[in-house]
Amino acid sequence: MFESLSDKFRKILKDVRGQGSLSESNIQEALKEVRLALLEADVSFTVVKDFVNTVKEKAMGKEVLESLSPGQQFTKVVHDELTALLGGEDASLELKGKPAVIMMVGLQGSGKTTTTAKLALHLRSKGRRPYIVPADLFRLAAVLQLKKLASEVKVECFDSTNYKKPSDICREALREASLKGHDIVLVDTAGRLHIDNTLMDELKDLKEILNPSEILFVADSMTGQDAVNTAKGFNESIGITGVVLTKFDGDARGGAALSMRMTTGQPIKFIGTGEKVDCLEVFHPARLAGRILDMGDVLTLIEKAQTAFDEKQSKELQKKLKKDQFTLDDFKDQLQQIKKLGSLESILSMVPGFDALKQAKDIKIDEKEIARVEAIINSMTKAERAETSILNASRRQRIARGSGTKVQDVNKLIKQYEDMRKMMKKLKGAGPRGIKGLFQKWM
Repeated sequence: MFESLSDKFRKILKDVRGQGSLSESNIQEALKEVRLALLEADVSFTVVKDFVNTVKEKAMGKEVLESLSPGQQFTKVVHDELTALLGGEDASLELKGKPAVIMMVGLQGSGKTTTTAKLALHLRSKGRRPYIVPADLFRLAAVLQLKKLASEVKVECFDSTNYKKPSDICREALREASLKGHDIVLVDTAGRLHIDNTLMDELKDLKEILNPSEILFVADSMTGQDAVNTAKGFNESIGITGVVLTKFDGDARGGAALSMRMTTGQPIKFIGTGEKVDCLEVFHPARLAGRILDMGDVLTLIEKAQTAFDEKQSKELQKKLKKDQFTLDDFKDQLQQIKKLGSLESILSMVPGFDALKQAKDIKIDEKEIARVEAIINSMTKAERAETSILNASRRQRIARGSGTKVQDVNKLIKQYEDMRKMMKKLKGAGPRGIKGLFQKWM
């Protein structure tokens, strides 16, 4: 998401930074392009108008115009206002009550049921004891789907199979959650294909029974302004406290994320970044603004790495590196840990300046490359993975056939691995100057 918008913003800001000084005319020209870029990204006209007017007012200020680097100051103004547009400060969950109740609401097909399980896993990882309640009796198999997901994330799930009314489910689930010592109850409510009075009346009844501390509206970010308008309708009818945007890893233009806070008055609290149950992230407005402007998002990358990488495995790897015992099995283990971070495209998009580099060098990201490397390594014997020097021509041909790749692919992997080992040997004994020189040589 945001790739097209990011490309446009990067070009606009590059042109502005290329100006020797800022004036009303070149600021107006830049903001004209900003306005067009946001409208093409499906941001609502009212939001775009307010955003452009605010940036213009701040960019025309004396502090910006008379600064030593007006182009950089203009970039800062745009970044700050994008952050404000996306919600400003991070919005955490407000969990009150024993147990605290979170109602999950939204239309059918938005990913509400899956998001309920994802949020349960997120809360469990924070040391909480969530309890999942399937209260969607409208959609066939919704209860069975949530039970299966609850088992996958290892969170207890209320058995609502024999109940006929969502209100009865919620009353009994609250009682059971208290008896079992759960501190959070996640209620998956029914959705519809569109907002109707029956749905809203049901949600109002459940709200009265549950007294929730959070009502999270789950929206499909691919639907753009439709998602924003629907969120507004839910907020006016039952009062939502936050938004979860799903399919954030898709190729939507980003209008939903950029319009949601200003239109509904409620913050985005989480984003769904994939289909797997661990693909849920806390929403950080400033970090997303940085990604849009190609400033990267190193903090999120670090947090992902800390979650994905096994500390014990990392220590063992360090010992092997010191003893020069790094094998292709170790190489494969590292690739598998990298896969936990998400797609290569999403990982690299968090690196500052990568989008500009990708465009300048016409870099193509091949998401299947890791799978090919794993297939090649898996086609080797244990002895071959431990010592690549025994890989003669016939062995390489056998490995290529076994992995469904070409001999050239096998040769390429072996060379990359051996080059890496050489580099590690040099780094092991190099002081600060030696390391600096080595990296200059490689770059």
